[in-house]
Amino acid sequence: MDDDRSTAQTTANGASTTAQQAAASLREDGALEPHIDQHGTLPLKPADDSYQRLVVSLLRQQVSIASAEAVRERLFTQFDVTPETMLAADPDRLASVGLSAAKVEYIKSTARAFQENGYSRESFGALDDEAVREELTEIRGVGPWTAKMFLIYALGRPDVFAVEDLGIRRGIELVCDREMTRGEMVDRAKKWRPYRSYASLYLWRAYEGDTL
Repeated sequence: MDDDRSTAQTTANGASTTAQQAAASLREDGALEPHIDQHGTLPLKPADDSYQRLVVSLLRQQVSIASAEAVRERLFTQFDVTPETMLAADPDRLASVGLSAAKVEYIKSTARAFQENGYSRESFGALDDEAVREELTEIRGVGPWTAKMFLIYALGRPDVFAVEDLGIRRGIELVCDREMTRGEMVDRAKKWRPYRSYASLYLWRAYEGDTL
């Protein structure tokens, strides 16, 4: 138990230091500077449970955050969300919390992949970002957006830019004060390397405020 607490504290300290470094670096971009001043240093650290965080991203596919949060609350209240439990769960009971038939299938397919492949935060930690994306997008229901959300929120990877995300696209246009193509957004985001995940946190807040 002491070792677990020590590891958690080390992870938290490392995340805080990286967030401070990211904010200092991103502040050099005048477009982001006022948003950093407004929101301060935004932390990014690996999730305690990588499978549960993937499920949250599945729930957020193509729906509002509020709608996804309502379903998440019911799902996590009624179930112990683990690969084993989700595989064994009755599809109709999963649907009763507000999941579509497709998302029931996606939750089960990701559960099966985690169980069969022994996926965990530690196993993904041995892979670079591209390798993680390749692994995840082999799973039914996991596309580029979901894989990138997993990299950011489950693994705490610092340099991910999800141009597929509506909030990111709207946020970068607000920050840069002009309409942009996706290609232009990707090029503009190169200025934020190696902290594009942290830049994304500010872009989301530029678009959606502090509701995230």
